[in-house]
Amino acid sequence: MLIFKQNRYIALLVGVILVCFSAISLMSYGQVAEGGVQETTAKLANKPSTTASGLLRTSLLPDRTRTAAQQSKLKAAVIQLSPAWTPEHHVEMLSYKDLEILKQQKLAREKASQAQAVMSATKAAALKAKQQAQTVTKGSQTASKKVAASLQHPPTTLFFTRTKLLPQDQQSKATWNYTVSDEDLLLLQKIVMAEAEGEPYQGKVAVANVVLNRLRSANFPDTIYKVIYQKSQFSPVANGRLKRVKPNKDSVQAVNAALSGVKEVTDDTYFFLSLTLAQDLTVHHSQTYAKTIGNHTFYK
Repeated sequence: MLIFKQNRYIALLVGVILVCFSAISLMSYGQVAEGGVQETTAKLANKPSTTASGLLRTSLLPDRTRTAAQQSKLKAAVIQLSPAWTPEHHVEMLSYKDLEILKQQKLAREKASQAQAVMSATKAAALKAKQQAQTVTKGSQTASKKVAASLQHPPTTLFFTRTKLLPQDQQSKATWNYTVSDEDLLLLQKIVMAEAEGEPYQGKVAVANVVLNRLRSANFPDTIYKVIYQKSQFSPVANGRLKRVKPNKDSVQAVNAALSGVKEVTDDTYFFLSLTLAQDLTVHHSQTYAKTIGNHTFYK
């Protein structure tokens, strides 16, 4: 200290030497730091999975020995590496969208399949209904043809049970049968004409039904001739009208229908009369009322 006090130049020289030494030390450290930055950049390039945020936090830790220029270089290195980093959850979001699209496509296919199934079922039902309608139509046409044929050509044999006249297709159930002659057919047509002229068609069929019901019943004669000519039963026989009339078309068709099984009154109906013309009302008071058709009242 005494030397410095005696000679001030020596002190200045020592100060200059110290400053130069400090400058040389700083320059050497800067070279070392730059080399470290380059090494860090190379390591980060080889490890893309390293997160930018972690690198930034590590590189920017406070260090008293690090200059502002060195920190700027580190920041620039981090910015250069950051575009290569992408968030891992981005892949998951894309995968979820793909799953949603696949789910919607599956639902669309299921809806289309269901709609096609409904359409197929509807077409099948419509086809079945059409086939049934055609079957019914054919059956109706067949039945109509049979009725038309029977009206033109009535059966020549009647089939009975003890209680009713059977249709022709049920003859196997008959307990007895009756063969209709041409004379029987003409008598039926004439009695219907004589009794029911001016009456509705159903009334004509009902008169023929009464004659056939009596033919079947054990309480009346067993031939059509005898049933019609039984004493005091039909007024046209008594007054001679039966011999004078000529059957019209409705009377012929009504007889044919009755012989074919058409019934306007039940099988247990045996009497009829006109309440306005009949002089004897015994039947009206003694028999059970069945039905009224036109001017005729029918009884059991």
